[in-house]
Amino acid sequence: MAEKELNQILFIGEKMVPVQPGQTILEASLAAGIPHYHACGGKAQCSTCRVLVTEGAENLSEPNVREKLAQSRIKFPNEVRLACQTQVIGQPVKLHRIIRDETDRCLYINDASGEDMLQAIGEEKKLTLFFLDIRDFTPFMQAHLPFDVIHIMRRLFRIFSNAITSHQGRIIETAGDGLYAVFGLETSLRNAVQAAVNAGNQIFRDLEVFNQTYLQHYFNYYLQVGIGLHVGRVILGNIGIGVNNNLSVMGFPVNVAARLQNATKELNNNFVISAKAFQLLKNQPQETICTNINLKGVKEAFAVYLIGQPFRKPATLEANILAAE
Repeated sequence: MAEKELNQILFIGEKMVPVQPGQTILEASLAAGIPHYHACGGKAQCSTCRVLVTEGAENLSEPNVREKLAQSRIKFPNEVRLACQTQVIGQPVKLHRIIRDETDRCLYINDASGEDMLQAIGEEKKLTLFFLDIRDFTPFMQAHLPFDVIHIMRRLFRIFSNAITSHQGRIIETAGDGLYAVFGLETSLRNAVQAAVNAGNQIFRDLEVFNQTYLQHYFNYYLQVGIGLHVGRVILGNIGIGVNNNLSVMGFPVNVAARLQNATKELNNNFVISAKAFQLLKNQPQETICTNINLKGVKEAFAVYLIGQPFRKPATLEANILAAE
C-alpha cells in the first residue's frame, strides 16, 4: 500500500514545508528550519506566530478554543491564523509569516527575558495606578527665573522618585508638574496597594521637610501635591520609542486614577483612593472619610476614601504667592 502523501505549506518567499500528521503550522515550520517567532512558546498566549493565509484557508483546521479567544481579543481578520494552533488538513496552502524581517523583530525582540519579554510583546496585568500633581506651581513659575523653576522641579522630582522607587514602584510618565507611576510589576496586587500608599505618605513627609527647611527659607513659598490611587487590569508593553524603550501602561483604570487625582481639589484632600484599592490595604488608616463622587466615564456613583489631609487654605497660599512676587 502506497504511503499517503504529506500535505505541504508554501511559506511565500521562503520555502515549501512538508507537514507531518498532527503537526501545527508552527511545528512544521520550525522542523523545516524556518525561524518562526513564538514568544509564548506556542501556547496561544501571544500572537507573534500569526500567519496571513493567501490561499487554502479551507484546508486548515477550524480555530480551536484558544485561537478563538485570541481572535476575540485581538480582532484580527479571518485570513490571519495562529500558527501554533492551526493544523493543515489538505492542500494547497500558501501563507506569509507576519513577523519575518528585522524591522518586525525589533518591535518585539529585545535582549531581556521573563517579564521584560512579556512587556515587549504586550500583556495584561492588575496593577496599582498612582497619579500625582503639584498644586499651585504655575504662580511659582511666573514669579521666578527659569533656572530656579527647573532647579526646584529637579528637587521635587527627586523626592517623588526616591519615595516611589524605594517602595518598588515605577514612574511611567512625567508631564509638566505631575507624574504617573505604577506598583505591582513584581509583587502581588495587595502588596502593591500598600506600597503605593506608603510611597505617597513618604512623599508628604519629605515634601513637608523640603518646604520647611528649603522652599520657605529661600523662596518664601509652600508647595503641596495631590495623589489619586486606583487598581485595575491594564495593558502594558514597551512601545519602542525613546532611549529606554519606554514602558507604556494603558486602560480605563488609568483614566480613573488620573481623575481621582484631579478630584483631590474638589474633595479638599491630598490623598484620594478608590474603594476597590482601599479594600486591599493591609494597614487601613483609621481616620478616613468614605464618600461617593461622579467620575467622567463611570455611570454610577464612584466610592472613594479620603486618606490624606486637607490642603492649606487658599488665603495662606495667596500670601506666599504675593510674597514670592
